[in-house]
Amino acid sequence: MRKLLSTGYSDGAFNFALLVQRVVTGLLLLIGHGLPKISNFSELSGSFYDPFRIGHRYSLILVILAELFCSMFIVLGLFTRIAAFIIVVDLSIAVFIYHHGQPFKNVDLGAIYLASVFTVMIVGPGRVSVDGMMGK
Repeated sequence: MRKLLSTGYSDGAFNFALLVQRVVTGLLLLIGHGLPKISNFSELSGSFYDPFRIGHRYSLILVILAELFCSMFIVLGLFTRIAAFIIVVDLSIAVFIYHHGQPFKNVDLGAIYLASVFTVMIVGPGRVSVDGMMGK
């Protein structure tokens, strides 16, 4: 009970919490967003949101790279900060541009993902990661 009310934490608890955050957020993005986009590529490629005016297909490819491959890197803790930065850009566009003016229920999950990945980008992957084992 004392630990529950304490503001202190151990290195082990901190690294375990980062591991859980990285793996859960990365897998949710990968399974819930990356895989469906690659599975439905042909249906989505003609009308996918194109904020940079590079073409619907190329915008979809960039989002798949972020939500599929960068999510895998975050789960593994490999090139974590770079992968997290790419996902932060992706999710910022989704939350602040694509969903702008929409009801909160369309934005809240993306904002939670954004906050979680932003935290990983700032704090890093922790010791229980490929980056941590390589001493990065």
